[in-house]
Amino acid sequence: MNQKSKSRKRTVRKRNRVGKLLALFQLVLSFICVLLIGMSGLLPMKYMLLVILALFLAFEVSYLLQYTKGKASLIGVVISILVCIGSLGGIYAISKFTGLMSSIGGAEYKTDNMVVVVRKEDPAETIQDLKTYRFGIQSTLDKDNTLKMCKKVEGELGVTLNTKEYPGVVEEARALLSGELDAAIYNSGFLGLIEESIEGYSDQVKVIYQYGIKTKLNAEKGKTVEDPFNIYISGIDVEGSVSTTSRSDVNIIMTVNPDTHKILLTTTPRDYYVPIPDISGGMPDKLTHAGLYGVDASMRTLEEIYGIDLSYYARVNFTSLIKIVDALGGVDVNSEYAFNAGGYDFQVGLNHMNGEQALAFSRERYSFSDGDNQRGKNQEAVITAILKKAMSPAILKNAGEIIADVSDSVETNMTQKEMSKFISMQLSSGASWDIQSTATQGILAGEYQPCFSSGSQPLSVMYPDENSIAENSNKMKQILEGN
Repeated sequence: MNQKSKSRKRTVRKRNRVGKLLALFQLVLSFICVLLIGMSGLLPMKYMLLVILALFLAFEVSYLLQYTKGKASLIGVVISILVCIGSLGGIYAISKFTGLMSSIGGAEYKTDNMVVVVRKEDPAETIQDLKTYRFGIQSTLDKDNTLKMCKKVEGELGVTLNTKEYPGVVEEARALLSGELDAAIYNSGFLGLIEESIEGYSDQVKVIYQYGIKTKLNAEKGKTVEDPFNIYISGIDVEGSVSTTSRSDVNIIMTVNPDTHKILLTTTPRDYYVPIPDISGGMPDKLTHAGLYGVDASMRTLEEIYGIDLSYYARVNFTSLIKIVDALGGVDVNSEYAFNAGGYDFQVGLNHMNGEQALAFSRERYSFSDGDNQRGKNQEAVITAILKKAMSPAILKNAGEIIADVSDSVETNMTQKEMSKFISMQLSSGASWDIQSTATQGILAGEYQPCFSSGSQPLSVMYPDENSIAENSNKMKQILEGN
């Protein structure tokens, strides 16, 4: 055997050793990828088995080819490199996807953003400028958070606050504007309530100091995603974190039956005049105000209205509806009426909408004789279009990017594992969903009525229509029972 042949053999043996090591590295990465996919719960078992089989065969081929001579071993190296790249990509994608779902899901806390405000023209610039100021506080609503905020401010100033109590936040705000107070302490979630009674209030004050108070929610799950369940969709309109307490302007119950693949969307008018369990002591209030006390208070109120259990909730910042719709590439929304809103013309039937158009469509109520009731139906139409687009198989390839785009606009108490299980069930069945919608009707009050959250300030409300409630409660029951 000449020197040239020996050298060639040594090169082949060296290449084969490198190829075997690369194949073993391929096996390790494949194992990690499969393990992460399994832990995520995203893939049904039948697909998991196919992935495992494909990766095992790829390893077996690439490893065995390293016992051959010539170019065949190079083919094995190429296979190993491609599988390694694919496995690394899979590991990154799964880790990112589950991480994003974890950031959206498993919510257990609400955040009350407490603020100290003064009049716009006040020379004060920081909390330290308020040592001698007289502060207004509420004596009935949100007392626990108000007391915590007072202690926080006293700690910042090093003095005991000079305070005056008011029965409601509207009275407190009026006293501030009149000069009776120097500063006011309240939950920023009540700002919408103030502006219902004092036009242009936000333009007349400035925030000097704010402090977020986290509180554990009291929302127990009675079902799992494998059983038929109800989920409360709360549409809010706030700046900052989606976990910040605020009025709930959109109140939709989504009844889901994974067995029959049916979904029923039921909207309830925001001005429904009902008690807030464990909060209002039996005194009626607007349904939208229940959100001021946390999403769990809204859930208890709706459970009381319909006699149902709400296992899950999803809070959506409706100003971020733009991001959700645009992330989906636009949606096709059915409109019952032709009307103009926000500078856009909407026709009867299907309208392809981007985010800005969908938001304008969802907010409009003055174009309809049925006002808030029709706005609720339009919001359902947008939610329906979003669900149809989000549940289509084609959207799965961009699921990670979509979740990343909307992660700061949505939160839910559904955990990452529960969301993954639901996705896995959908992938396994591949069935399309029958999405229906209904709107519970109300009767406009002839005059303004007192509300628990507004103190002495009466507000426009809507009386519940008991027949409509009973009818829609029965529709939810039928979906849950598979009828």
